[in-house]
Parts: sequence; C-alpha cells; structure tokens
Amino acid sequence: MDQVYIPKNRRGFDIGAYVVIKPIEIEKIIEKPFFYNIKQIEPIKIDLIMEILNNINKITDKYENVIITGSFLDEGFNFSDIDIIIVSEERLNKIQIKKGIEDVMKIKIHLIILNNRTLMEGLSIDPLYQMMLSRCIAKKRFIYKIDYKIDYKILDLHLLKSKLLIDNFDYLNGTEKYYLTRNMVAILLCIKHKKINKEIVDKEIGKLFNIKGIQEIKQNILNKDEFLKLYKKIYNNTFNKIMENIKHGTK
Repeated sequence: MDQVYIPKNRRGFDIGAYVVIKPIEIEKIIEKPFFYNIKQIEPIKIDLIMEILNNINKITDKYENVIITGSFLDEGFNFSDIDIIIVSEERLNKIQIKKGIEDVMKIKIHLIILNNRTLMEGLSIDPLYQMMLSRCIAKKRFIYKIDYKIDYKILDLHLLKSKLLIDNFDYLNGTEKYYLTRNMVAILLCIKHKKINKEIVDKEIGKLFNIKGIQEIKQNILNKDEFLKLYKKIYNNTFNKIMENIKHGTK
C-alpha cells in the first residue's frame, strides 16, 4: 500500500476526513506553430490560433497538419471568419469538427479538409491555393516542392466568380469587391507565369486600377464608372487569354 502525504495545514480538510486522491489530467501541450511570410500579428490572434489547435486536438488527432490562412492573418480585425485547412489521410467528420470549434470558441470558421495529394494538385494548378499558402500559420513545418502547371479550364471556372462584381457592383460590400478583384488579378498573373502571393497580387491591383492601395476597395470608396471600366477591360482580357489557350488545347 502506497502512502501519500498531504500538507499539515490543509484548509477545508479536518483530521481523519476521507479524501479521494487521483492524478491530475494534463492536457497535451501545443507547440508554437510555424509562421510563413507573417511579418507581425496581434497577440490575441496567436491566442485564438493556439485555442483552435487545442480544440482540434480534443476532437481528433488523425491529421498531419493544421493550417490557418486568409484575411484573419491581415492586420486588424476586419475578418468575418477564420480559414482553417486540415491535412489528413483519414476520413474526418467535417461537420463535427466545425461545430466543435464554433460551439466552444463562438467564432465562425471556414474549414477545408483534404489529403496531401489533393493539396499538392491544388498547389500545382490553382493560383488560389498558391496564394492561400503563400502566407499562413501551420501547426507543423511544411516544405512542398511543386511542379507548377496551368490548367486553363480550372482558371476559367475560377474567373467566372469574378464576373459577379460586374453584374452586382451596387450590392456588394468593399470586402466582397476586393476578393473578387483579387481572384481575377491572381488568375491574370498566373497566365503570365508570374509568382503569386498576397503582397504581389495586392500591388498589382493598385497598379492596374490606378489606386493607392486595396483599402480603397475594401472601404468601398471607389469611383464606380472608372473602376468598372477598368475591371471589365481586365476581365475580358483575362477571359480571352484563357479561351485562346483552351482553344489551342493547352493544359
């Protein structure tokens, strides 16, 4: 029989009182995540990320990596949700994980679950994947050697999303206009075989639309006629380049 000693000065326990002794449950310690092209980020966001990782660990451990990306990593707090990518070879319950995080943390998340093969394919042919992972925070270090190639049919599908801005300019807020513009410009850069990341795309937006910065779009203070005129011109130019390559059978 093991003996367990407890302090003589023990508030709340009388001599001879019965006690239950059991080991303390220690939660798994989450190591500091890896930062990719993140110059600075608010401490409260780091706390949120650590809490997200901790909550995912409580729900499942059948994953290889967790990646946080999107507007959440931008300076300030102008984001509507948190983009989370879980890389796993297992079949995970997306609804359960999403609900588990949102119920505990009271924040909205946009969750993507994919395996390594799908992720690599996306990075190889999809400029949006390339931009998404060019700036992120990951639980584990990752190094991907990508053989980039252009799939013009996929680019055509992605570009179609950006047509919404032309048809619905007056009904979209600044953030929505920015994302649709960024989508189009990222595709244009991809066609030109240019490197793609958030900073490069944002800089190109400023140059193409003759604006000082993307905040003019996000704050919805655009000159509608001038902006739409340029937007339609860039959209049609991008669309024609895609169609030309599809017509010639380029993959």
